[in-house]
Amino acid sequence: MYIRVKRMKATYFIQCDPIWTVLDVKQKLFTLTEQPVTNQRLVLMSTEEVLEDLKSLTEQKVENDAAVTLTLRKDANEFEKYSIRTQGGVGKALEVCLSLSLLCVNNASLVVTNNCCK
Repeated sequence: MYIRVKRMKATYFIQCDPIWTVLDVKQKLFTLTEQPVTNQRLVLMSTEEVLEDLKSLTEQKVENDAAVTLTLRKDANEFEKYSIRTQGGVGKALEVCLSLSLLCVNNASLVVTNNCCK
């Protein structure tokens, strides 16, 4: 299987196994981004849930071709803000606060930006 990991304007296609833990995925991302696994947070875009490091992808309902957002730690207590917006769609923006990160969702194809929704 593979998952799409989105961060700002980049998308990483990660080939993985459903029994992999999120930590396994973060280790693979480390080789691509050079960001330590402790500085990474992954959010499953379909459920807006922060993925837990020690649980498998299957346990957290991450399926083939799932879209996941990568956000990075700003300091010891906070992750950077990010938003997920749709292109070409009309609809209401849904703002969801995930701990210290902001996630914004609309109704079409998903794009990760570093700006908050309007």
